[in-house]
Amino acid sequence: MCGFEILSRRDRCCLKAAAHGFDGKLYDFSKLGIANSVVRSVTHSSASLALVSEPVWFCLKTQPKRENLAATALRRQFGVECFSPRLRFRKMTQRGPVWFVEAMFPGYLFAKFVYSTQRRAVENSHGIQGIVHFGDHLATLPEHVVSALQSRVGSEEIVTIDCSIKLGQPVQIVQGPFQGLQAVVTHLLPAKDRIRVLFDFLGRSMEMELSMTKVLAA
Repeated sequence: MCGFEILSRRDRCCLKAAAHGFDGKLYDFSKLGIANSVVRSVTHSSASLALVSEPVWFCLKTQPKRENLAATALRRQFGVECFSPRLRFRKMTQRGPVWFVEAMFPGYLFAKFVYSTQRRAVENSHGIQGIVHFGDHLATLPEHVVSALQSRVGSEEIVTIDCSIKLGQPVQIVQGPFQGLQAVVTHLLPAKDRIRVLFDFLGRSMEMELSMTKVLAA
C-alpha cells in the first residue's frame, strides 16, 4: 500500500492540489477532481503568510529527479524540516529484475519553515525551483496530512511496494530458457523459496518449478 492511500479523500485532494502548481495561470481544477473549496483551504496569500511567525508546511517544486538532493540541502544548510517520501519497487530491465527508488511525488517535496524569514533561502536552495502557487496564493499543507504520511513511511521515508508472489497471480519469467513468457502461479513452496507456474509453450500447457527470483509480477 502506498502511503497516499491511507489518507482521507479530502486529504488526498489537499496533496493533489498542493502538487499541481502553475506559472501564474488560471488552472482548471475540475480536471484533477479537486473542488475549489479544497484549493482555498490549502492556499494562503503571501501577505497573510508574512504575518505568521510559526513554521508552515509548503509544497516546493524541484528540479527533475532532484527531490531527495534538494531536501538534503535544505536540511543541512538551513535546518529546514523536509518530507520527501520515496517508493522502492522492482522492475524488469535489460539486465534483469532491478530494484528502483523513485520519488512518491515526482518533482515535488514538502518543507516546513517560517515564510517571512526563510522564504528567500528556501527558494534559492540547491535543486529548488520555487514554492508551488495558485495565482497569488501559495500551496500549504495541514500538519495532520503530513504527519499521516510520515507515520506510514517511517524515518527513512521509503515505502517498499509489495512484490510478494501470490497464488493465481500472473507473472513474467525473467530468467532461464523461458524468459519473457507469461505464466500463472499454481503452487507456493515458501520453504524452498520456489513456486510452480503454468504457461503455454508451442501450443501446449506446461507446468514447472521455478525460484521466486526468476519471476516478476506481470
